[in-house]
Amino acid sequence: MQYDPIKNSLGKMFNRTTAARKAFYHLLDLLLLRTWHVKKALRRFARDGDEKIKVLDAGSGFGQYTYFMARKYPGWNIEAVDVKTEQIADCRQFFAKSKIKNVSFDYADLTQYVGPDRYDLVLSVDVMEHIEEDVLVFKNFHKSMRPGGMLLISTPSDQGGSDVHDHHKHEGYANDGSASFVDEHVRDGYNIDEIQQKLRSAGFSHTEARYTYGWPGKISWRLSMKYPILMLNTSKLFFVVLPFYYLLTYWFALIMNLLDVNINPKTGTGLLVKAWK
Repeated sequence: MQYDPIKNSLGKMFNRTTAARKAFYHLLDLLLLRTWHVKKALRRFARDGDEKIKVLDAGSGFGQYTYFMARKYPGWNIEAVDVKTEQIADCRQFFAKSKIKNVSFDYADLTQYVGPDRYDLVLSVDVMEHIEEDVLVFKNFHKSMRPGGMLLISTPSDQGGSDVHDHHKHEGYANDGSASFVDEHVRDGYNIDEIQQKLRSAGFSHTEARYTYGWPGKISWRLSMKYPILMLNTSKLFFVVLPFYYLLTYWFALIMNLLDVNINPKTGTGLLVKAWK
């Protein structure tokens, strides 16, 4: 079972009008726990840094984080890149209609893209687990950043991220025998020490990493993401049922999200990693 087709179906459904796409962004903000962690880190970065900075959204996807940064921090100049040309086209159209001026969208392969000494902040959310040549990308990030700049990464950990284990990687099944959510990934997740060592080998002077999706986040993820996606993979008719499902389950998932963001779990299925040049 694959995750991307569901995301793409939702993206197309909500891309019909600017109002629908904004609603889609708000929906992602509510449902995706990683968004809570990433936004908290961005707000902390904004307090510490200059208001007028240059940002690379490396693997911008639907443009959710670019939209947040562009509106929250109008002094930031954001360059968003992705390998999916259809998403770049959709984002260009939406941001132009929304009259958001401090953003540009372009195609880029992160294994080749370098903008020497260009960025104060590089954001990479749910990207590195898709790229085999990760150290090469880390080196490109490092070359592209200004001295003192920060790289912020959100990615699955090796602690069972998205319900997978190494011995099921090629079968596409989770450890409980159900279909895996990471058919598109080249690795199941990063070891917390491994990713920091790779970043230091790429030239970064200092790194920090913490687990996300601890025990509260695991509960929330199953309620708000896993079970609905399993239903939608069974039949698209479940789109009709979803609003009623979330009316029953979301408030409990919300409490679990709040707990996950405000505790520092000893382990978790996600990682939030920072590295400085």
